[in-house]
Amino acid sequence: MASLSIGIVGLPNVGKSTLFNAITSAQAEVQNYPFCTIEPNTGIVPIHDDRIAVLSKMSRSAKSIYATIEFTDIAGLVKGASTGEGLGNKFLANIREVSAIAHVVRCFDDSNITHVSGKIDPLDDIEIINLELILADLAVAEKMKTTLEKKVRGAKDKDDLKRIELLAKSIKVLESGKPVRSLEFDDEENKLLKQMSFLTAKKVIYVANVSEADLKNGNDYINMVKDFAEKNNDAFAVISARIEAEIAQLDLEERKEYFKELGVESSGLDVIAHECFDILGLQTFLTTGPKETRAWTIRKGDTAPQAAGVIHSDFERGFIRANIVSYDDFVANNGLAGAREKGLLRQEGKTYIMRDGDVVEFLFNV
Repeated sequence: MASLSIGIVGLPNVGKSTLFNAITSAQAEVQNYPFCTIEPNTGIVPIHDDRIAVLSKMSRSAKSIYATIEFTDIAGLVKGASTGEGLGNKFLANIREVSAIAHVVRCFDDSNITHVSGKIDPLDDIEIINLELILADLAVAEKMKTTLEKKVRGAKDKDDLKRIELLAKSIKVLESGKPVRSLEFDDEENKLLKQMSFLTAKKVIYVANVSEADLKNGNDYINMVKDFAEKNNDAFAVISARIEAEIAQLDLEERKEYFKELGVESSGLDVIAHECFDILGLQTFLTTGPKETRAWTIRKGDTAPQAAGVIHSDFERGFIRANIVSYDDFVANNGLAGAREKGLLRQEGKTYIMRDGDVVEFLFNV
């Protein structure tokens, strides 16, 4: 499937670069993952999944490969970016390319790290970036609407009229200071909306960056950001970018020990990756054998042939059927053979809708 990337945005000195350094270090874990040359501002993070280790041990797999998500460090935002201030145009061009946005917000006090506004105010920080994105979308929407209105004066194309209607709807909400994603759209509108590449139509996760002391106990800043995210139906996560940069250098067992000392269950980077996976409507199916155990990324609602196509286009083209066992049944019955004996292996055809955690064996003919 297409590359999925999360753009990391935030004002200066909020911890964005520290977080990205942690992501870049974490990339070392996915050296088995086949990817082309990654630009310096891009890092790939594994979606940690305990099921992979279990299946890999059962199958005595030579390799374990996690699903991954790509993060892009988007720099250059200042107040006025929508009108080209600072690196505004480059910032806006880069953010149009990503699948979703991770908005890092400073939620810690530190007199040694100056704040661009001179004070710590998470909601004000959020408003600065959101307003720039809204203003940029508004300028694009108005220009597109004017162009289309001129075009339809001669021949009234049905799709163009629908686009004008959609743009008018979007302009109205943007003028009220709200993002395009706050609106509800039907399937036809969503298809047209994708072509418009609105920044504020993208899913957002607000990432509260805190000090080590506040990671476990929290603070008022965190509550402000969490309430804002919930109110706007956006995702939310808490992270200490400084700690993430430190633990990225440790192996898995050392990390577990570190988390135990901190009193947290998993790294903030894992939480962000899982949240991003969720807001993009993604899930994983699993394959396992002596060669490798692997998690494959698909969209929720994908059929068995579409899932097969993620492995190889020939699998989709020549799809016959899929032998499927749920992860729990696979483990409880010591693998595929045991599940088959108990009648828990299902033979599914072309219309089967995949479920998260399906352990699959595809049959195909080309």
